[in-house]
Amino acid sequence: MAINRKLFTDPDFEEAVLRKYPVRVFQDDYIVNNGGTVIRFDDSIVVIQSSVSDLVYYNRSDCEFFEVRKR
Repeated sequence: MAINRKLFTDPDFEEAVLRKYPVRVFQDDYIVNNGGTVIRFDDSIVVIQSSVSDLVYYNRSDCEFFEVRKR
């Protein structure tokens, strides 16, 4: 079973960048991305990379981000 941890603060996002844990992104109660990793973030934008050429930019205030870890 996986452990889900919500990413709220800048240190949460920094840890996600450093450890390269997969992330689930929810927008309007729907999963819009699953399994990508956070590669960059700031106060308004989070950049998720799912594959070599797949970069997606999410508005930080419109989405919820969860780090997914295996036990």
